[in-house]
Amino acid sequence: MPTRCAAEFPFALICLAATALAQEGVPAPPGLVPEQMWPAPTAADWQKPVPIRWQRSWDDAVRLAQATQRPILVCVNMDGEIASEHYAGIRYRDPEIAKLYEPYVCVIASVYRHNPRDYDEQGRRIPCPRFGCVTCGEHIALEPIVYEKFLDGKRIAPRHIMVELDGSESYDVFYTWDVKSVLDRIEQGIRDRPVQAAAVVRGDRSLVEKLRSPDSRDRDEVEATFAEADAAQRRALLEAALAAGELAPIELLRLAAWGLDPALAQAARRGMLQAKDPGAVDLIADTLRAPLLAEERQQLVQALGRFGATSPRARTLATAHQGFAEQSAIDAQKWRAALQAGTYEPAPIDVDTAGTAQSRDAALAARPDDPAARLDVAEASLLQALAVAPAGARGGTRQAERARQLLLADAERETAAAIALGAGGWRPAALRAVAALQAGRRAEAFELAAQAAPDLPPDAPGQLAMEVLTLFAWARQEAIREAVRNRQEWPPQWTADVHTTYAVLSRHPFGRDTHVADHYDFLQFFGAADTDAVLDRGLERFPASAALHQRLRARLLERGGPDALEAEYARRLGTAGAPPELPWFAGYAALCAAEAHRRAARPEAAVAAYWRGLAHYERYRSATGRTDGRHYEAMALFGIARVQLEAEALPACLESLRRGFALEPLAGAAVDGLAVTGVQTADMLRARARTLGQQELAARVDALLRDLPPAALEPPEYERASRGAGNRARR
Repeated sequence: MPTRCAAEFPFALICLAATALAQEGVPAPPGLVPEQMWPAPTAADWQKPVPIRWQRSWDDAVRLAQATQRPILVCVNMDGEIASEHYAGIRYRDPEIAKLYEPYVCVIASVYRHNPRDYDEQGRRIPCPRFGCVTCGEHIALEPIVYEKFLDGKRIAPRHIMVELDGSESYDVFYTWDVKSVLDRIEQGIRDRPVQAAAVVRGDRSLVEKLRSPDSRDRDEVEATFAEADAAQRRALLEAALAAGELAPIELLRLAAWGLDPALAQAARRGMLQAKDPGAVDLIADTLRAPLLAEERQQLVQALGRFGATSPRARTLATAHQGFAEQSAIDAQKWRAALQAGTYEPAPIDVDTAGTAQSRDAALAARPDDPAARLDVAEASLLQALAVAPAGARGGTRQAERARQLLLADAERETAAAIALGAGGWRPAALRAVAALQAGRRAEAFELAAQAAPDLPPDAPGQLAMEVLTLFAWARQEAIREAVRNRQEWPPQWTADVHTTYAVLSRHPFGRDTHVADHYDFLQFFGAADTDAVLDRGLERFPASAALHQRLRARLLERGGPDALEAEYARRLGTAGAPPELPWFAGYAALCAAEAHRRAARPEAAVAAYWRGLAHYERYRSATGRTDGRHYEAMALFGIARVQLEAEALPACLESLRRGFALEPLAGAAVDGLAVTGVQTADMLRARARTLGQQELAARVDALLRDLPPAALEPPEYERASRGAGNRARR
């Protein structure tokens, strides 16, 4: 749903503890269901702080473990899974339980993002609301590391793994029906450990020692000192950090680089040139997004290159940023001059391709030896084929696919005949490239597009030119991906080719919103400075593009949070000439904002945003008569129900669920942005009612679920992966 979809995370590899236990043949305690074994956290639970001290990276954890002789405790968690929710919302926030974790060097791994960004405009850290002292980027970055080292190919959560100083595992606890056995194992792991941890003396260490410490507690203290210091103290603290050379703390450099003092910012950028911490790659990449002097930009790109031997990402970023300054094979100036008088309106979709084909067939009959006439016929056949939905696509039939194949064959045959008659230049290669792609010969299509695209004149035929330019951009992107995947060098000019080609397509009469989306994603990945402008211009041309609104939502959430997201859509709704589809997108944005509030434990704000989303969808339905927002209206009601459940408002929760299921029953199986379904919330409500002795309410939940169609009761993919296909066993 709104802020994420199933494809964004490896759900197929994540096992649900309760259902996995059932699959393993481990019986549940008599009379209890998983929702009672691991009760859902309440709103009050989520408001409590997390006293467990997590380390920011695996490298920090290893350094600290070696220095203190303490073992590492790896904790794995996932959103939506009932036991993981219980640990994150209740157990990890219990001060008494946190004491069991103190003898360990603790790290937390989770692939889910709970804050839209990790730093504010001044470079200050934004701790994850679910786990506390780490950022979301840090616990996300840790997950693939621990997966490779310790998870044995299975993403199971919750999970607790004790790792000794030599990297060996002392225990790996998962698939347990109760919390006590996990906590007992955590306590026993330290009690039975033969290695004695070194005493940690914190009070008499110098600032320089703390600057070089890997401990997140020391890092927090140094950064807090910098934030509260005056200008002279900040300068002294930064100089001390820079004196550490390659060990300069990255987060302190970020605070200085994003601060309001230009001299400190420049000094911090010089510090980035010396840093050896792997975190410097992200810091430099973020810095390159901002306007910089050409000399500074070049130095930072060169600094990225120094990490290339150990960091494929750094090597990729360095090559890409070099390419943004290169000359493309596409002549941007000629295309810009030809298109600058063009319209932003999309090309007409009701082109009479059949009529064009007939007139060109007649022209060829009159001039059978004219290669240009044969190319005209080939192009007409090709454009007719492009207008036919291929087999497997919506509207595609066997008969239509047969016609498409015949048209493609005709286009290739006429192109070959024209070449035999002496046709040359860009046009035969362009026709062959597009036909090859449609016939499934992707590599051949890319090779031919690379030949044709640089020679395309700006007055080339509209759709054919657009198709070839698109192929050229795809070919270059594919080549870059292959080089990165195989850890090979690639020419920086490829970056310029992609950037320039998409810039041309953004103004081309036959350009599409997908071109803008692909361009934006490409620039966003590499952190180019003009990324935002590409998206803004794209939305001017395609104001009702779902793909572009998706990227706008992500950008607004990252930069300004949920309030900025809703404010921007409110502004757009008040603009003259706003498209009739805009309330749909405003409703979706409100649901995204509500989920962001839920992650940050702001239940009242979440419910208010959900209601605004419902109002937007009502406005959309009234204005257009369409009902394609019903699914998300139901999801909004399920989100409200979840908040009500956490607030112990059980009757209200039931009513919200009832309204949601009545509106769109199948939405009950859909996963929202917090990996929760409406049916799961109903399960939790029933379990809570039984625990409180409210049997009548539990019976009403039973009746509500019985009335749902079987498809609405389908568990999320992460549950199905753990126990295979079948009915919902715990019902």
